[in-house]
Amino acid sequence: MIQRVRDLRDVRTDELVVNMGPQHPATHGVLRVVVKTDGEVVLDLQPHVGNLHRCKERIGENLLYGQFMPYTDRMDYLASMNNELCYAIAVERLIGVDPPERTQYIRVCMAELNRIASHLMSVGTYGLDMGAITPFLYAFREREVALDLMEEVSGGRMLYHYIRIGGVALDLPEGWTDRCRALMTEMDRRIGQYNTLLTWNRIFIERTAGVGVLDRDTAFDWGITGPALRAAGVDWDVRRDEPYTVYPHLRFVVPVGHGTPEGEEVGVLGDCWHRHWIRMLEMEQAVSLVRQCLDTIDSLPRPAAPEEISAKIPRLLRPAAGEVYFRAENPRGELAFYLQSDGSTNPWRLRCRGPSFSNIAVLGAISKGHLLADLVAIIGSIDIVLGEVDR
Repeated sequence: MIQRVRDLRDVRTDELVVNMGPQHPATHGVLRVVVKTDGEVVLDLQPHVGNLHRCKERIGENLLYGQFMPYTDRMDYLASMNNELCYAIAVERLIGVDPPERTQYIRVCMAELNRIASHLMSVGTYGLDMGAITPFLYAFREREVALDLMEEVSGGRMLYHYIRIGGVALDLPEGWTDRCRALMTEMDRRIGQYNTLLTWNRIFIERTAGVGVLDRDTAFDWGITGPALRAAGVDWDVRRDEPYTVYPHLRFVVPVGHGTPEGEEVGVLGDCWHRHWIRMLEMEQAVSLVRQCLDTIDSLPRPAAPEEISAKIPRLLRPAAGEVYFRAENPRGELAFYLQSDGSTNPWRLRCRGPSFSNIAVLGAISKGHLLADLVAIIGSIDIVLGEVDR
């Protein structure tokens, strides 16, 4: 009987092609993954994207520069403020305009607040993928407060259209900085709760440690950016290494995967657990950045007139012929816009480099040899948004 069991280990079954999606609840959007399996072992897979393709780049070439701003919200809809900031700075560099100092700190404050909200969504839903419901409920508790703050300044809870070319729509309401500072104080305590519930949970570690390992060379080959790149041990962050807006005046540390603070190695560098851990550390840094921005905003005088919150720019922009390529550090990695002007009122060429599109492309390379159940953990750890993948 024992010999028969040993012989069965060498038996190879027929290969089976399995469709995950496009409605699979664990694929974080309308994603179809065609998986070739031997039993439950993944032999090969191919992500099929495009279900949400809306021709955004072509649409942008037929709109005025300012009219494209709401479309950026709908790409990575979990990081709308970050998208708006990247596109606004790209256009401002094309026309040679800098917003007022107070406005720049408000923009960075919103971008980092949105980073916190985005990572809370990632951490909460990742726990849900692993079968842990409680972290999801806890993370959404603080996320709702963050959305309340962004709704207060913009009127929207997901699509904001708050950051504009040359500045922002409106100055911060009275008392907003105090309410935001209270959330940051709460986050200091809550991040420890998330780690207790999920990060150091033994079952979660067993499901993610050593799974979906992305090494440094593979990350470079596929153009991986953001937390997935830093989890592989690559010390790179656009905010620090190619600084923009007021980031050079702020103090922050770029979290890079190199082990755990307790001195006990968990998993393998570049695995699913490390990608989750980097996002937890990034939330701590984002809290510090928001606080620094709030302190500076409170120290700067309010504009005498509401319109002075933004730089003065023509209502109808006609940039001189030229081109610009600008990239920013979004919650999922590097978002970049390429704009080429021919002197008319709309871009002659508009192209977007979305981080999720590159990050999901590596899925096949890091999934081979794992089980189908591990594939759910790997997809969740990459933290994709299909609206940005497809565009």
